[in-house]
Amino acid sequence: MLVAAAVCPHPPLIAPELAGAAAPELDDLRAACVSAVRSLAEAAPDAIIVTGAADGPAQAVSYGPDAGGSLAPWGAGVLVGAGVPVLPLSLTIGRLLADLAGVGPVAGYEAVPSDASPAACARAGEAMARCAERVALLVMGDGSAKLTVKSPGYHDPGAQAYNEALARALGDADPRALAALDPGEAARMWVAGRAAFQVLAGAAGAGTGDGGTGLRGELLYDDAPYGVGYLVARWSLA
Repeated sequence: MLVAAAVCPHPPLIAPELAGAAAPELDDLRAACVSAVRSLAEAAPDAIIVTGAADGPAQAVSYGPDAGGSLAPWGAGVLVGAGVPVLPLSLTIGRLLADLAGVGPVAGYEAVPSDASPAACARAGEAMARCAERVALLVMGDGSAKLTVKSPGYHDPGAQAYNEALARALGDADPRALAALDPGEAARMWVAGRAAFQVLAGAAGAGTGDGGTGLRGELLYDDAPYGVGYLVARWSLA
């Protein structure tokens, strides 16, 4: 059963070592992420699972609690975990945030294909929620990367409204809204977190008929410092 969730973005610059002189620009984002992740431990879960997109389309991959990750491909010798660096970016940042928040142990890391169908994401989330009596998820995903002319995907006139709707769904703990995200539209808006958000929807019971109404949400951060929508939220049992 899902008893708590934290949603965080996964920009490499969240690591101060990589951000360098620009590190203070993301201080508020880091603080919000740490707060959200710490709330997972407050729910007294039997298992904490980190989930996020694989690096591009790929098969779903499960990693054990000792799996490592590296930010070397993004220009910083930052290593997390005790094992060989195998985690994709989303899970590497997830592990980094769990370490910063002092939350653990993490039971495992689940990479979901970035192009996974909503149904496949829902099944994955349902399976995660069943892995223990009380489960907490750390869900890693970015919003739209088309919010401004300086965004990685340039500017799309519909991106702001799309990102606002996504923020509402996360802040309201609305799994049905997340489950309804269209993969094609999300791809057009460069939403890297679509698959992970729909895993959360599945874990919260979007397909069970109750819409996950036992969960309440709180949006802790909503900004786009580099033209990418970074959203931080936490869900807990009401």
